[in-house]
Amino acid sequence: MTEKKEKIRIGVIGLGWIAQLYHLPILSRLRDVEIVAVCDSGKGRARAIADKYGIKQYYTDHHKMLKEAELDAVDICTPTDSHKDISIAALEAGCDVFVEKPVARKYEEALLIADAVKRTKRKLMVGMNNRFRPDAMLLRSFIENNEIGKVFYVKAGWLKKPLPEHTWLQTKSISGGGVFLDLGIVMLDFALWMTGYPEVERVSAVNYSLKNSHVEDSSAVFLSMKNGATITIEVSWSFMIENELHYCNIYGDQGSGKINPLRIHKDMHGGIVDVTPEKVDPTQRMLTRSFENELKHFVGAVRGLHSLISSAEEAVERMKIVDAVYRSAAKKREIVFK
Repeated sequence: MTEKKEKIRIGVIGLGWIAQLYHLPILSRLRDVEIVAVCDSGKGRARAIADKYGIKQYYTDHHKMLKEAELDAVDICTPTDSHKDISIAALEAGCDVFVEKPVARKYEEALLIADAVKRTKRKLMVGMNNRFRPDAMLLRSFIENNEIGKVFYVKAGWLKKPLPEHTWLQTKSISGGGVFLDLGIVMLDFALWMTGYPEVERVSAVNYSLKNSHVEDSSAVFLSMKNGATITIEVSWSFMIENELHYCNIYGDQGSGKINPLRIHKDMHGGIVDVTPEKVDPTQRMLTRSFENELKHFVGAVRGLHSLISSAEEAVERMKIVDAVYRSAAKKREIVFK
C-alpha cells in the first residue's frame, strides 16, 4: 500500500514551463517524494531535466515510462489534448494521478477519465492551485463559519495582457477552447469552492475573438444558482490593460471578502469593520505557496493521510458548466440546467 511507503515514487510527464517553474522544484524538495522518472516529447529537454535533478530515468514515450519505471503516481503537465489518454493509461498502470487543469478539452473526455478512476479504484486530482492560496483558505474559513452571512453575489475575474501569438493555448484542437478553458475554469472553480458548491440553474455567456479567430480571447459569463445567488466571471487574454488583474469579490448579507489583496469586512454594531487577519503572506508569495500546498496535499492523499479534493468527479461537474458556457456563447441564448 502506498501509505506505508517512506517515499512516494513519482514520474513527471510534460516538462514545459509549469513543470520547470513549479512542479519539479517543489516535488524535489518534499522529503516524502522521490522523482524517479521524467518524460517529454523532446529528448534533449528530458535528458537535461533529468541531469539537473539527478533523476536516473528519462523518456520520450509515457507508455514506456509507465511500463518500465516503478511508480506510485504521475504528475501530468502536458497540453490539454493529451490529458485523457495519459491519465487513463496511468490509472490503468496502477498509478494515482495529478493532472494540471483543465482535466480535459470537453465534458465527454472528463467523463471517460472519471469512469477510469472508478474502474481502477485509483486517485486522480486536478490542479486547481488557487484553492491552496493562503489568503483563499483564510477567506473560505470565514465564509464557512458564516462570518459574512449568506453569500448572494460573487464577482470574479482574471484579465491578462495579450498572449504571444502561436501558443498551443490558441489552437482549439489542442486546448479545447480559449481563455475560458484556460483562466475561466479556474475562476469558476474558485467561486464555486468558496461558496460551498451551489447548484447552477442558468448560464449565460458571451465570447469575443478579438485577436484570434480560432478561440475566444475574452469571455463574460453570468451564472444564476438554485439558491438564489449569482456569480459573474470575466476573463481575457486581450484587454488593453496596464497590469494583470486577478480577483474574486464575495458579498454576503452580513459582510464581504476579497483576495488580491485579502480584505474581509463585516457589518458590526451598525458599522462596517475591517476584520482582515493581520499576518498574511505577501501577494507575490501566494502563487508559489499555492502550488506547494497543492502538491503536498496530493502526496498526502496518495499516502492515505487524508481524502482527496479537486477530484475527477468534481472536474466532471465543472466541465458540465464549461460546456454550457460554450453552448450559450455559440447559440447566443441562456442555457437552463434541468
